[in-house]
Amino acid sequence: METGEEFGPWLSRQLKLAGKTQAELAEELGLTRAAVSAWITGRSTPRPTVMTDIARALGTDVGTVHTRTTDTQAGLPLFWHHRRGYPDGGRDLGNAAAFAFDADVQVLARETCQNSLDERRDNGRPVRVRYTLHELTGTALEDFRKAILWEEELLPHYSAVSETAGNQKVGRVVDAGVRDMYERDRLVLLRVDDYNASGLTGDDYEDGKFAAVVRRQLESLKSGHSAGGSYGLGKATLWATSALGLVLINSTLSEPHEGRKERRLIGRLELPWREVRGQAFAGPAWFGRPDPDSPGAEVARSWWADEETVARLHLTRENDDPGTSFLIVGAHDVASLDEKASDTDDEFVDSEEEGDEDTRDIRRMHRRLVKALGRDFWAAMTGGGGRSPRLEIYVCAKRNGDEVVVPEVQVDPSVEQPSRTRALRAYYDGATVDRLTEAGQVAAQSVPLKLPLPGGARGTLGTHEAVLLVTEALTDADQKKDGPRNRVHSLRGNRMTVKRAGVPNLPLGTNPFQAVLLVGEAVGESAPFAQDAEEFLRAAEPPEHDRWGQTEELTLRWSPSAYRRINTLTFEVNKAVRDLVARQPKRGGGREGGEALRKALTVKKRPKAKVPTGPVVPELSDLQATIGDDGEWRIDAEVSIPRGGDEVVPMVPVAEVDVRSGGRPRLKWAELVAIEGCEVDGEVLRFTPGARRAKFRGATDVTTHPVRTMFTRLVVELRAGKGE
Repeated sequence: METGEEFGPWLSRQLKLAGKTQAELAEELGLTRAAVSAWITGRSTPRPTVMTDIARALGTDVGTVHTRTTDTQAGLPLFWHHRRGYPDGGRDLGNAAAFAFDADVQVLARETCQNSLDERRDNGRPVRVRYTLHELTGTALEDFRKAILWEEELLPHYSAVSETAGNQKVGRVVDAGVRDMYERDRLVLLRVDDYNASGLTGDDYEDGKFAAVVRRQLESLKSGHSAGGSYGLGKATLWATSALGLVLINSTLSEPHEGRKERRLIGRLELPWREVRGQAFAGPAWFGRPDPDSPGAEVARSWWADEETVARLHLTRENDDPGTSFLIVGAHDVASLDEKASDTDDEFVDSEEEGDEDTRDIRRMHRRLVKALGRDFWAAMTGGGGRSPRLEIYVCAKRNGDEVVVPEVQVDPSVEQPSRTRALRAYYDGATVDRLTEAGQVAAQSVPLKLPLPGGARGTLGTHEAVLLVTEALTDADQKKDGPRNRVHSLRGNRMTVKRAGVPNLPLGTNPFQAVLLVGEAVGESAPFAQDAEEFLRAAEPPEHDRWGQTEELTLRWSPSAYRRINTLTFEVNKAVRDLVARQPKRGGGREGGEALRKALTVKKRPKAKVPTGPVVPELSDLQATIGDDGEWRIDAEVSIPRGGDEVVPMVPVAEVDVRSGGRPRLKWAELVAIEGCEVDGEVLRFTPGARRAKFRGATDVTTHPVRTMFTRLVVELRAGKGE
């Protein structure tokens, strides 16, 4: 029989939930208060016959009292606690942390899988992560809405947000999510489960992983120094991916809390400021049991749910392995609309809906998840040489519980990244070579990373030897799966790809290759200065964890010039790659043979280069930008026009806001003026025949700016044709 927490703490909480005192329970049982106090403090336990009377007093069955694996259903019910508006009248029109990421399932996959890797238990087993896309319609949708108290507690708040949706971005997203649910009678749930992880341990309010995820912003409590995250922003992708701003959580703990481990549930809602029935609400809300220790029992805390409740909330976990299940309610994938046409696979599109403009197409979301997970976590899923993979990933899509839309697949690194997976396995197996002489080989070379002294002191702490692996892409199929050719994937201890970069100035005729750079504990936990390299590079990563370079953290902990050590590492890596992929001269090609061949040849003078006759494409060569008095971007731009050609292609200047991920918001021009060598036709630049350069000036339309100009960066491009 499954048993839960100790009787005393369990009984104490049940009395609070039921609103009873120890004296009142003693009176109902016909016992002394001292007897009940002894149970609470653990000095004694009640006799089996008294257990029946306790169950009756608490309004539950005797089995619940014996096992204590859940709270009683008597007393305070589940509810939504909405945070009251600020007394000073301040308003939060959305969670600022969520604006660091787009509504993109590929970004979600990167952040959530990284978090699972960081929380992997150190027992030699991989952490298993499953992504389940679940579309609810009809009766299944209605049952779920009842389980989350939609009509009675949530709908008034969503209606209030919709009424003011035209005034701010988060409100428009939420309003669109609610309308889609009602108009199409569907709701997409995206569940992220991990197993063999730590789970959300700790108190509801005190320092711990539970409070860091559920209660706080910008707090990161990671289990090790090689962890990928450090900003506490990654969890915001969960709410950013929900068009309704709603996430439900079920955690199985690796360490007991209140004597329990299984089915710890809580929900969190992120909405903008709103006014409901004359009462102002600040933004977030929590779904749980009223905390009897809070004033008026108005605060919602986590609760230990029964299996039936967990099933109704679609949060049932497959086993008792510790870890956490996050259920994103109303998942959407706006970034999927930016996919290139060449990336679209017709077999994943419902013919009757075409799927082209549907941000909630679970087939497309499934495909994009598999692609992103294979691209970013192939190394963590790769084993060899006695090393087990650190990670296993599964993705599936279904409808209304039983209907399989896309069968579950296990993401296979050898399929998603064949060349790099082969390279890493060769390193694990000790099967690398010094130079590439045959197809299928993997060359390895050490590359130095000179670590600076912390605190801005001059000098070098030590030299960490990173490992560069290079292998040829063997087949066209491999090259297609590997992605762009001739690139280096860089990773450190958690085995997530951090940086992807091409190699410049490659020798002519270089065969297509792929390369991997292992740094820090990815080389080996016992490698010299591995831990120091982990800390240094972790501080050099931005919130997206997609590159190494200058960051505020790097400046504060080391020095403003510390990033140059990374630039030197990149230079050494590129140099080593060019050396490894350079074709070696064939034997017998000595000086005498070369001299004889040179005498036997007649070398003709090189003819003069022909003047090109095709269309000439101008290029943006210089750009100066300032912020105007009204908050607009004002630019002065210079365009260079190459020599020759029958005609100069008209170009369209395009202004966009630089963002960390996803598509760039485009800005309209309020003013576009020709200065020299061109004329403006609408938004098209037409260039004067024979001109070698042109200048123009422009100002953006402030009404098309998504946020205040001072918080943005501007990107200006010249595009041919209509600028599409």
